[in-house]
Amino acid sequence: MSTTAPASSVATESKTVRRTTLGFEQPLAKLEQQIAELEALQVEKSIDYTAELRQLRNNYTSMLKKTYENLSPWETVQVARHPQRPQFRDYVEMICREFREIHGDRRFADDKAIVAGLASIDRQRVMLIGHHKGRDTKEKVACNFGCAHPEGYRKALRAMKLAEKFGLPVVTLVDTAGAYPGLGSEERGVAEAIAVNMMEMSRLKTPIVTIITGEGGSGGAIGLGVADKVAMMEHAWYSVISPEGCSGILWKGAENAADAAAALKLTSRDLKQLGIIDTIVPEPLGGAHRDPHAAAHSLEQFISKTLRDLKRCKTDNLLERRYDKFRAMGEYAEKSGRAAKVG
Repeated sequence: MSTTAPASSVATESKTVRRTTLGFEQPLAKLEQQIAELEALQVEKSIDYTAELRQLRNNYTSMLKKTYENLSPWETVQVARHPQRPQFRDYVEMICREFREIHGDRRFADDKAIVAGLASIDRQRVMLIGHHKGRDTKEKVACNFGCAHPEGYRKALRAMKLAEKFGLPVVTLVDTAGAYPGLGSEERGVAEAIAVNMMEMSRLKTPIVTIITGEGGSGGAIGLGVADKVAMMEHAWYSVISPEGCSGILWKGAENAADAAAALKLTSRDLKQLGIIDTIVPEPLGGAHRDPHAAAHSLEQFISKTLRDLKRCKTDNLLERRYDKFRAMGEYAEKSGRAAKVG
């Protein structure tokens, strides 16, 4: 099982950026260190190591590409949870020309785990909604680590209804390990809030686009995930349960999380093949955490093109196709080899 190692320096020709190194990235970290040391030696001794540095960088790029093209499902989960991976407010800063936030559910509180607001993306007005986990400890606690309470989902629904009223498309960015299952959350009806969101999103009379940008865990994800087009960032994960939760149920502990991740078929490639998602949004080489702006550019391009396509569809046709899309999910294989569909 891979673990998180101490931060390392990533040397490039233009700058050095510090970031967390994941366990499976240790060979990459060694190459990064060699590059940094040789660059320092070149400056200190005034010796030209251009050829050697070029070869090391080529080796690094080749290894980085090979590593990220062959990630295991559990390694993908770790990348989706990377501390430097872009979050909702990061994407707002990078892809929105303006953003006017909406607060509160008008019932109980303003849940900071879900952010909603009017936004402009590539000159298109949208209602942008998504999970936000927080960066430092104070913000993470305030955002409940991206695990929303029922008031978060009710705030999201209030924003969606506002979008429907004014004819604005809805864009949701999903990044949560799951809805918060605490006592207060259960008492205030988190399951009911998610169920209502699913029902209302299925019949909302405006285009809806969902992108799983990091983690897509259980009902916490689907509460913002009923859409005309559902996409995943390349190294995100999306599943009915987290690998640790699945391992805890099947093996009575989290030690088999890697096995559970493989069995859950939670990667973007698996889910595209199974028809659960429509599109995979490519990430820069080595993941979104290595180049957030490139990741944001890919996300913006997908949102812009998808919204233009959906706006050409009549509302009645849009609703019918949305319904059929989710009803068609759930294929399974019988022992005889025949295939059947649930629903």
